[in-house]
Amino acid sequence: MAFPAMDWPQTDGGRLNPAAMTGWRMLVVYRGAHCPLCKTYLKTLEELKPAFAEAGIAVAALSADPADRAVAEASEQGWTFPVGYDLTPDQMRGLGLYVSAPRSSQETDRPFAEPGVFVINPDGAVQIVDISNAPFARPDLAALLRGISFVQAKGYPIRGTA
Repeated sequence: MAFPAMDWPQTDGGRLNPAAMTGWRMLVVYRGAHCPLCKTYLKTLEELKPAFAEAGIAVAALSADPADRAVAEASEQGWTFPVGYDLTPDQMRGLGLYVSAPRSSQETDRPFAEPGVFVINPDGAVQIVDISNAPFARPDLAALLRGISFVQAKGYPIRGTA
């Protein structure tokens, strides 16, 4: 399945459009600035970013946060990968993500996506996808990197298509 043609504003003023990117790329959908588990996960992504780059994989992150929250969070956390924002509920559903409503105004003021990871191959197809309905279940990024490297080295096909 091809990654859908969707794009979002980025915290650096550009546009995040995974379908238009070339080469291997990985999009990490996170719950938003309100999620402490997301901060930890994206810190690991930041630490592994050079290893992903060495393997020829561009990484980016995306949330439903509005511009002010996303820009502040990316700056505060020191993320150097592209960070998109304003993911809408319709787009969340279009990506097959689970959508949650905030439990309180302290959490956030809008519906948000539960975690998802999309690894897109050079042909624009989703090679690997991991979608969760809770913040506690996410793929280990180092293991995922090893898996993508195996796929690249062996020409391993997209699975789950039967």
